[in-house]
Amino acid sequence: MIFDNFRRQLRKEAQIWQEEGLIDHNLYQQLAQKYQFNSLETAARDRFVFILIAVGSILLGLGVITFVAANWQAWGREVKVILLLSIFLGTNIAGFTLWNSSSNLPSRDRKRRQRVLGEGLLLLGALSIGANMALLAQMFHIGGSSYQLYLGWGLAVLFMAYGLRLTSLSILSLILFLMGYWVGIFDWNIPRNEWTWGRLIIEHMPLIITGLFVPLAYWCRSLGIFRVTAIAFVIAWQFHLRSLQVLTYINVSPWFAIAAFVLPPALLWSYNDRFFRPINSLKFQPFAQALSLVFLSVMFYMLSFRWVWEARTVASANDLINILLNNWLPLIDVAIFTLIALWQWWELLRPNNRDRAERSTRGDRQQTDIKTIVIGGLLIVTASIIFIHQALNPIPVIAIFAFNVLLAVFACGLIRDGLELGQRRAFWGGIVLLALQIISRMLEYETALLFKSLVFLVCGAAVIIAGLWFERYLSSLPDASPETHHS
Repeated sequence: MIFDNFRRQLRKEAQIWQEEGLIDHNLYQQLAQKYQFNSLETAARDRFVFILIAVGSILLGLGVITFVAANWQAWGREVKVILLLSIFLGTNIAGFTLWNSSSNLPSRDRKRRQRVLGEGLLLLGALSIGANMALLAQMFHIGGSSYQLYLGWGLAVLFMAYGLRLTSLSILSLILFLMGYWVGIFDWNIPRNEWTWGRLIIEHMPLIITGLFVPLAYWCRSLGIFRVTAIAFVIAWQFHLRSLQVLTYINVSPWFAIAAFVLPPALLWSYNDRFFRPINSLKFQPFAQALSLVFLSVMFYMLSFRWVWEARTVASANDLINILLNNWLPLIDVAIFTLIALWQWWELLRPNNRDRAERSTRGDRQQTDIKTIVIGGLLIVTASIIFIHQALNPIPVIAIFAFNVLLAVFACGLIRDGLELGQRRAFWGGIVLLALQIISRMLEYETALLFKSLVFLVCGAAVIIAGLWFERYLSSLPDASPETHHS
């Protein structure tokens, strides 16, 4: 659809260029042949037909499902098994045939249309795996928890994704893994002492999704898979180590809190694509570092609140036993990710002529090195405050003050990068962080209503003035345009 809009706009502009004499008839014909201007109307008609076929297929599928549901109890077990396997095999075989044979078609539109239809059938076949697993388990009285169904379903779809290198199947598999994880974490009816394959996956979910889906992102050449995997890792890691809980407990090892808050940004910022270069040369490092900055922003903002450091809870003997029983398995993940982070930072900081040769200018190298040193310093300060507060002596006042200072410094650093590089996201991220810090501190502590009103007015006016000034500043830069100034 986007490419068709581009071709339609290009044809309109090319006609104007030809009328104005900017291009001749031969060049126009070359453009028309390369971008297939003559097939635009055909593509629109085929797309309409494809939508009708898709709607009709959905209605037919609903009809089949309704028919099966009406006669499900009347059929024997053999008929049910044959029907389920036929639906699964039929959709997957038809989808693979359409998807694989689309490369032999001469027309680009027909190739794209048939490939999309084949991928849709493969996705439908992947969805039918879960229904087959659930119904077959019900028919043959195979017990199991719902989270195991999602995990097994996700593994089956993962095999399809690796075999076909399809982004849609990869995302579906990751979603199924996460659904199994959330069900396994929040379903309190599941015994925590059952050591099944599903329980082991739940206990090591951050390590498993990283090990399975990061290589898959390179294999499928998909930045989307890497983005979803990185975000899922960060979220699962916080639930994995119960970050706020271990931070407020007394007599609990500080390494849990340090790992929860420091390891994710350390891993993301030092991430390097070099290990996966034999698969392809894609670069996912910029997104990993951007996500690291987002994590640091949220972390500094959360840890700047007073209640985080003053809400100290003495852990009883039973609490300590439960924490140790529930966290000795995650310690394996902590150890593995700590070793990976140390190795990545060693590779990032040590002189490497090959890696430095890939950077374009000396200024870019120096700027990257300075950012790396600053991020490393922020992580060391964060780990030191948590360690002193947890292991040596509670320092709530110093911790609150320190993280407010770190939040302000981090926000000013984002604003500086936005001004220096002309990046709107960095500039506005710093402005939003400063405004949130000021407003949060004003609401957190008892202040007069008139003072609160004044703070809101000043923050609103400052944001408007800063935004207008920044846009004027961008327009004064050489070759300034909305497209060139983004992060």
